[in-house]
Amino acid sequence: MYRRTFIATAISALATPVLAAGHGRLGQLEGRSTHTSSGTAEIAGNTVSLLDDFFLDNAPDPVVGLGKDGTYDPNTFMGELAAMRGASSYTAPAGINTDDYNEVYVWCRAANVPLSVARVN
Repeated sequence: MYRRTFIATAISALATPVLAAGHGRLGQLEGRSTHTSSGTAEIAGNTVSLLDDFFLDNAPDPVVGLGKDGTYDPNTFMGELAAMRGASSYTAPAGINTDDYNEVYVWCRAANVPLSVARVN
């Protein structure tokens, strides 16, 4: 690589903004409805991820979705929770704009209550 090309590439890289080390909007999960939960949730584009530090105690029929200002939206159903701990990713349904939501939910379909909620920034 020529020195001029290297310098131009380095300057260009410095001018590119980086969001949270490459992450989207992040939030910390908190247990609800007497359940224990912790870890980090992320919304990046149309993907919702529960990161490596995710944990949820044993809970029936958990699913992943989105909500806004304390209200879960069942239209955002992204599938059943893959595991009670560790990383997993989910895709928003067609027609759902994740920018319209500020919370990630792990929801119990059986009891129709939240199990875990993360407010994302």
